[in-house]
Amino acid sequence: MSDTTTAQDETTARDEEPKEPLSAEERMRERRAAAYRGATRVLARTGLRAPLRERLARLQEAAPEVYDLDEPSDIYGNGVVEALERRVAALLGTEAAAFFPTGTMAQQVALRCWAARTGNPTVALHALAHPEVHERDAFREVAGLRTVRVTGEPRLPTAQEIRDFAEPFGALMVELPLRDAGFVLPSWEELTELVEAARERDAVVHFDGARLWESTVHLGHSLSEIADLADSVYVSFYKSLDGFGGAALAGPKSLVEDAKTWRHRYGGMVFQQFPTALAALIGLEHELPRLPDYVRHARVVAAALREGFAGSAVPWARVHPGEPHTHQFQLWLPYDADVLLEAAVRQAEETGTYLFVGFWDTKGPGLSMTEVTVTAEGLDWTAEDVRTAVADFVGRLPGTPRAEAPL
Repeated sequence: MSDTTTAQDETTARDEEPKEPLSAEERMRERRAAAYRGATRVLARTGLRAPLRERLARLQEAAPEVYDLDEPSDIYGNGVVEALERRVAALLGTEAAAFFPTGTMAQQVALRCWAARTGNPTVALHALAHPEVHERDAFREVAGLRTVRVTGEPRLPTAQEIRDFAEPFGALMVELPLRDAGFVLPSWEELTELVEAARERDAVVHFDGARLWESTVHLGHSLSEIADLADSVYVSFYKSLDGFGGAALAGPKSLVEDAKTWRHRYGGMVFQQFPTALAALIGLEHELPRLPDYVRHARVVAAALREGFAGSAVPWARVHPGEPHTHQFQLWLPYDADVLLEAAVRQAEETGTYLFVGFWDTKGPGLSMTEVTVTAEGLDWTAEDVRTAVADFVGRLPGTPRAEAPL
């Protein structure tokens, strides 16, 4: 027998070996992905879930609208990356902006730069702020910063809480909107008073504006007017603009220049970033102008969800905030997360309507929450469409009567 034949036989034998069965979690992940791809109706459809071919085709189609593709490619942050930085600075009304590969890096750099200037490494923030919940203590472990929590209430800190806080801090970080509290925002008056209170304590103010783009409707002011309240602002290019990734830090030119030095030290001077930069410019051109429509329609969807569950066999339901501050909000239901996830996926598989595409998080015994997002696809949903979908979803929950299909 030849060596080639032996190798082929061994390969065939390996291919025929029984594979490990998928876990329940893996099977659900595959079902969710297939249900999303096959769904004919969703409230939001993002590039994150699209096949690579589709994302590349979209980039190729839209990129000529936002940048001259005959220009040389970027190298270590010039070219199209500089064009993106100028665009962000103009939108936010700041002297300059710096592109970063991640928001985690951008905010560490911003706050450590401010700490060097104020001489105080203490950052005051909310207990639900992104660095406290999702970044593995990066402020402390990597940036050498110390955080103190002004409040843990599901709202932004108040001006009085800032004035009464028991210890000094060099910077106040404000997340706009506060995602883990329900994408909540303060009123414009509350925000301006909060900033003034921090300034009374000689602290600088940094806005975590990962989702700042959609905050203008609730706050009733432009991006530049909002950014003007703070000493520095971070924005994301993928959370609301459907980009590939990336972030920007905007503020005074001297701060941005310092930040670029630290960006290099952190490993953020990526050799070429043109796909991410182009996707960000496309998002600013196409998605940013539509965000106010998404926010306004999210309020229609939220009201219809509330009405639909109120008229159903579900004993209790909560839409939070009652009137969404952005195009994203929370829905709370009195069921285990796996029960709700199964009902949502089955609805998509059997009807093509995927009402709740996100995960359900357990928040207590028999209590779960999901985040609802409304984008372009959701604009076609009427309030009656939402109520009908709720009735069908509820009919798939244990202990509830199955809704009749609409005539």
